[in-house]
Amino acid sequence: MILLIPAFEPDEKLNTLIESLQLTSNETVLVVVDDGSGPTSAEIFAYAQRQGAILVQHPVNLGKGAALKTGFSFIAENFPGHDVVTADCDGQHAAEDIYAVAREVGQKKSIVLGEREFSGKVPLRSKLGNKATALFFALSTGTWLNDTQTGLRGFPAEILPWLGKVPGERYEYELNMLLDALRNNIELQRVKIQTIYLNDNESSHFRPIRDSIRIYAPLLKFSASSLAGFAVDTVLLLIFTATFHQLLPAVVLARLGSAAVNFWINRQLVFTEGRTLPLRATVSRYALLAIVLLALNYELLTLLSSSGIPLLLGKIITEIVLFLVSFSVQKRFLFRKKSSKSSPFQHSQARHLVNTESPQGTIER
Repeated sequence: MILLIPAFEPDEKLNTLIESLQLTSNETVLVVVDDGSGPTSAEIFAYAQRQGAILVQHPVNLGKGAALKTGFSFIAENFPGHDVVTADCDGQHAAEDIYAVAREVGQKKSIVLGEREFSGKVPLRSKLGNKATALFFALSTGTWLNDTQTGLRGFPAEILPWLGKVPGERYEYELNMLLDALRNNIELQRVKIQTIYLNDNESSHFRPIRDSIRIYAPLLKFSASSLAGFAVDTVLLLIFTATFHQLLPAVVLARLGSAAVNFWINRQLVFTEGRTLPLRATVSRYALLAIVLLALNYELLTLLSSSGIPLLLGKIITEIVLFLVSFSVQKRFLFRKKSSKSSPFQHSQARHLVNTESPQGTIER
């Protein structure tokens, strides 16, 4: 099989993993992408090469997504027709789990995910981060994955060119890959693997604030759009109340104005795919959604109030629920093109998991 490991400033855990793979006896070709680690990691990579790894290098750090794309391109060019398994360099993936994913991807034309169950001692930030990403993914696709952030994945040879076109250069790339896979009718398979975190995952280069913003950008922009709509609604309500001296027309006109602003922001800045959709059709669907949400708002608030929940708390719960519903509907249906039935799989005679002698030479770029 072909194993791809992106690495930025790795430590001895990378070499421990390579030793456990037993490259020669398992006839595994290992490609390691050095993502601009610099001279401090030179000995780590030199040892990996002595163990038979092929080293591909970025002169500067470009991000995990960029490193994976470089690896996919290199493998497609130098080992055409072979499936690829990716793993992380920080010791989170055991050799037996890597080979379990490899066996599965060799049998099916689908992306295979090594899915952790997050049992045992798991760092809090990792557990909460994965749950949040799983919720975002479910809202965006209607599919729940227990582990959207796993770096242990298997890919059929046919989709390597497609993987190079998925947007994202850093950690957001792996989530974008899953989102785009479902949109392109690529099935996601799952294989249970061990949950391994060493030293509270201190070797991770994930930047909690900056990288989280990249991953959750659509949801954050949608939140900003909702806040902008609320601000416009409030300002217009004050203006129209002072103008008409009646509440009903002021409320109606303010809501129409804020809805128009919210629609424009969502169409132009949040769900950018909606720009290419017919304006009349999206306006009609948006208006229908607004009516349905208004009715749900009343019904849910009434239900909570009748259950003895205080009005303010009921209002907060209602707004959170409808916010998530609105995001999901707009992303999945309202501002989304109908996907074609074709998939990026090419009709080729690709070989799957063909035994390949582990190279003892090195290739540097």
